[in-house]
Amino acid sequence: MNKNLLKACILGIAISFAGCKDDVTDPDTGGGEPVESRAFISLTASIPDAAGTAGNGGTMAYALTHDQAVDQNFSVNIYQNGFGLRSARTARVQASENGAELYNIQYTGEDGGVFNKYLVKGASNYMDTGNELDLSDIIGTSPRWTKASENIGIGVHLTGSTTVTEGSAPNHVYKYTRGKVRIAVIDLKNARVPNSTEFDFPLSTDLEAQGYSVGRIDVPVLNDDQSKIFIGCNVSKIDPNKLSYDESGNPTWANDADNRSIGTATLVVDYPSLQNPKVLYSSVSKTNNHSYRTMTQYVGTDGHIYQATATGGKDILRISKSTNDYDNGYHFDLDQALGLSGTNIQAFRYIKDGIGIVLYNVGGNGGYIALVDLNAKTATKISSDYEATLNFRQYQNIAVGADHVYVPLTPEGEAGRLYVINWKTKEVIKGAILTGQTGSSYIGSY
Repeated sequence: MNKNLLKACILGIAISFAGCKDDVTDPDTGGGEPVESRAFISLTASIPDAAGTAGNGGTMAYALTHDQAVDQNFSVNIYQNGFGLRSARTARVQASENGAELYNIQYTGEDGGVFNKYLVKGASNYMDTGNELDLSDIIGTSPRWTKASENIGIGVHLTGSTTVTEGSAPNHVYKYTRGKVRIAVIDLKNARVPNSTEFDFPLSTDLEAQGYSVGRIDVPVLNDDQSKIFIGCNVSKIDPNKLSYDESGNPTWANDADNRSIGTATLVVDYPSLQNPKVLYSSVSKTNNHSYRTMTQYVGTDGHIYQATATGGKDILRISKSTNDYDNGYHFDLDQALGLSGTNIQAFRYIKDGIGIVLYNVGGNGGYIALVDLNAKTATKISSDYEATLNFRQYQNIAVGADHVYVPLTPEGEAGRLYVINWKTKEVIKGAILTGQTGSSYIGSY
C-alpha cells in the first residue's frame, strides 16, 4: 500500500465509481436525490485467527435478496461461499443506505487504517472499486469510524494518552491524564479526506485534577443540519489521593469509578471546520456511550439524535435538534420498558418515526431482541430460538429495508437463522438458514 496515497487524495486526486440509478427517492437519506433501490442485503460474519481465537481473524460477506432472506429453505454458507473483506482482524464495515456499497477500513495489520470500497453485486460478488485511501497517518492503524451520514464517513482516534505527575517516589503528585483527539472526514463517494484535525481532549482542568480522563472515543454522527459531529466517550476516574507503586516502581492510583459524579459524556466539534471542541454531559445517565463495534447514535425522523449507552448500559438518551445539547427531560430506560433489571444494550438501530431495534443481554448473559418505541418509551420483546446461547459483543450493524429489519442470529460456532422482522406489524419470519463454523458467528447485516 502506498503511504503517499493519502496526500494525493487530500489534493483531490480520486477515482469515482458510479452505479446505474433508478428514479427512486428515499426521503430518509437527504432531500429527494435519486438513489438506487435496495437489491441486496449483505450479511457479515467473523472468523477465527490462525491461533484459533474466535472472531479475531477477519470478516466474510455474502449478499442475498429479500426473497432469499425470507425463504426458510435457502441456505447461506458464508464461510465457504462468501467474500473475504480486506482486514487482518474483524473489519469495521459500513454501508450505503440502500446496501449497494460496502465501506471498510482495515483494522490492524500491515494495511491497518486503509479504506476500501466495494460494490455489492449479489452472493459472493463484491467488486473492489480500487478506491483505496490510507488513513493510518491521521487516525492510526486501528481506527474507530462510522458512516456518520450518507456519503460521509468520520474516523476518530484518541492517541498518546499520558499521565503527568510531579515529584518522586514515594510522594508522586497526580496532575492529569490526557490524550490527543484525531478526527478525519472521509468522502465516501470519492475516497478522499476533505478535512482532518488534532487537538488535546478538552476536559476541564478541574475535572482532570479530580482524576477524570477519557481513554477512548467512538461512534461519531452528524446532526440533522450537518453543522456538528457528536462523538461518544469512554470516561474513567481514579482517586488522586490513593497512591501506590507497581512492581516496576511506577506510580499508580486506585480506580474511583464508584465516585463518578459527571454524566454520560459526548465530544462535539463543528462541521465541516472540525473546530470549537467541547464536551456535553447528561444529567440522567453516567454510563459511557463509546460502544464497541456497533453504531449507537442516529438522527431520528424528528431531527433529534438518539444515543444508546451501549455496550454496557440500559439507556437511550436524546440530544436536542434545537440546542445541540442533551435533552435531560428525555430518558428511555430499557429495564423499565421491558419490566426487567440488568439489561445491557449491545446494539441499537433507529428505524423510523421513533421506532428502533435493540439487541441486549440480561446480567451479561444471553442475547435478546426488542423493538422499542422511543416516543412512548415502550419495548416489545421479539423471541428467537437462540436466546440463551447468543453473544452480541461483536455485532456491528442491522440492515433496514422498507418495512423490514434483518437480524442474523448464530450462536458462536453454530448454525442459525436470518430473522426478518416487520417493524410496523411486528411479524417475525425465521428466514434463511445460516450455516455454522467453529470459532465463527454472524455479526451484522447491511
